[in-house]
Amino acid sequence: MESGMDLIHGSGIQMVQYLQTNYKDSQNLFLFISFAADLRNTFFVFFPIWFYLCESVGIKLIWVAVIGDWLNLVFKWILFGQRPYWWVYETTFYSNSSVPVVEQFPVTCETGPGSPSGHAMGSAGVYYVMVTALLTLLLQKQQQQLKKWCAHSLLWMGFWGVQVCVCLSRIFLAAHFPHQVITGVISGMAVAEAFNHLHLIYKASLKQYVYTTAFLFVFALGFYLFLKAFGVDLLWSVEKARRWCVNAEWIHIDTTPFAGLLRNLGTLFGLGLALSSQLYTDSCKGEQGQRLSFKLGCIVFSLIVLHLFDAFKPPARNELLFYFLSFCKSAAVPLTAVAIIPYCLFHITRTHDKKIL
Repeated sequence: MESGMDLIHGSGIQMVQYLQTNYKDSQNLFLFISFAADLRNTFFVFFPIWFYLCESVGIKLIWVAVIGDWLNLVFKWILFGQRPYWWVYETTFYSNSSVPVVEQFPVTCETGPGSPSGHAMGSAGVYYVMVTALLTLLLQKQQQQLKKWCAHSLLWMGFWGVQVCVCLSRIFLAAHFPHQVITGVISGMAVAEAFNHLHLIYKASLKQYVYTTAFLFVFALGFYLFLKAFGVDLLWSVEKARRWCVNAEWIHIDTTPFAGLLRNLGTLFGLGLALSSQLYTDSCKGEQGQRLSFKLGCIVFSLIVLHLFDAFKPPARNELLFYFLSFCKSAAVPLTAVAIIPYCLFHITRTHDKKIL
């Protein structure tokens, strides 16, 4: 089994070297793709846009992103996947030859296990939701089969184009092996497809959001403590990252497993809080909340405010404080976009309309 994985990892290192050697001039492009594929952009960009264009799609985006990343964490803890940038220095696979040179970058040194790829899984799930939503919106009234076929083909070509770029980016950056990004894409699509058949999320109450958030946290923590009691350290990858990353400043606490877990659970809790709030009901459920100008205003102001909000970085010196503030910050994102901004805009426009009358 180990020799088989060594062969897979060895061929993966060859692909990393090939990309780094032949596409070195595309480094900035690969870095941008990796940044764009981060789930943070789903919460701060895609979610506010889709929520006001089609509320159900916005809600589904959050659920797919959060549950997908939670499953990704569990899979990583079970599979104990290596990452290229540390495996190449620890393996005995190259005992009879020189160790290949693998270049590292500022986003290479993630601290979690490598399989499956979180970027690939998250990107596949999120873009699968958006593509299927666009197909539904564009084709529901389209009668011509040729136009349907063209739209269908273009959107799915775009989807697979994005996934290939994300996968190549993660391999180029030596953050993942090829088999890890492939399993990530397949897993992400499976999660998104499952939520296409799960309609309970659109009518979930605040209590259900709280229970779901609590269950996901307790299960992950319980799984971690259970295995730790048997001598299995699920944070083994953090030590490897600290040991083999060429620049200690490239290791960030927000890439640790529990940081991602609490960030995602905070977002899910914040969405439940927002959808259950009176602010959301007063501003978005009335006649004015259905106007296109109002929705566009909410999108624009949400993107601006959330962009400024994203600039706040919780202090990393105290780990527990960082986790708590990350949870609170993440909860504030959907709360701001869904409840606070539309409520403020609703009262501003209503006051303006009264002055005109």
